[in-house]
Amino acid sequence: MTTPWQLNDLGSTGLKVTPVTLGGGPLGSMPALFGNDVPERDAIDLVGAALDAGIRTIDTSNGYSAGESERRIGAALRAYGTLPEHTLVITKVDPLGSDYSGERVRRSLAESAERLGIRPLPVVHLHDPEFHDFAAMTAPGGAVEQLVAARERGEVGFVGLAGGDTRVTSRYWDLGVFELLLVHNRWTLADRSAGDLLARAQADGAALINAAVLGGGALTDPVRVPGKYGYGPAPAPVLEAIEAMRATCRRYGTTLDVAAVRFSTREPRFATTVVGMSSAARVAPTVAAATADLPDALFAELEGLLPAPEHWLDRR
Repeated sequence: MTTPWQLNDLGSTGLKVTPVTLGGGPLGSMPALFGNDVPERDAIDLVGAALDAGIRTIDTSNGYSAGESERRIGAALRAYGTLPEHTLVITKVDPLGSDYSGERVRRSLAESAERLGIRPLPVVHLHDPEFHDFAAMTAPGGAVEQLVAARERGEVGFVGLAGGDTRVTSRYWDLGVFELLLVHNRWTLADRSAGDLLARAQADGAALINAAVLGGGALTDPVRVPGKYGYGPAPAPVLEAIEAMRATCRRYGTTLDVAAVRFSTREPRFATTVVGMSSAARVAPTVAAATADLPDALFAELEGLLPAPEHWLDRR
């Protein structure tokens, strides 16, 4: 089965990924966050359509829709039959409520393996640890130690870090135990909060993954989440910049969402870009956006519209 692109190395893991990764958050059905319900049949069809279109990498998480994303992906993979070479599912460990203990990490891994039907789990991220106490997370027997122990036991192939707030995520990165870094909402057309962290991780030889390049629906045309960026209210300068970007893209004969995806896929540091999708109809436009032939002049103009650092999510 042919693909529309060459595979990229996932850092030094020996694994291969496609430039676009199917983001599994929406397909688990999270209407409160993404704005629409996704029936199970549609989710299964979406995974099949992504594989048919040449996408080989799928991102999910234990906590997405309380495990429904993983369960649907597992069902879709079984229904698909013989999977294309280099098909890779990446998941994340999650707390249960406020419980992000070492025991919770062990249960999270077991749940994910059961839902996905994959053992060992090839890549697992520690997910959004910034909402929990650093000392507890890094204590002996805690979440970080137990995830690393799972790698040592062979239950997990490689361990990554998927975080939001880059100031806190940097503390976890400095532990020196992670082989991959995923950033979300913080390396986009409208926000570069992750710049310093990405540079450090790249220097450490990490595989870099970019996610939420549409800023939670803000960088679309038409806008899907008025007044927001990165799942929360956005300051006026950010909204004004995004609107100017939207107009600029139209002047170049494209749309802001296409430019936002291409902004990430044209960045050689990123092994893959995670794009959430909620229906099979979104696959072809996403693949087209990821490979769109957009002029450098467009990106130069968009760069000139980047909001000042004091308006980014991790304000400088």
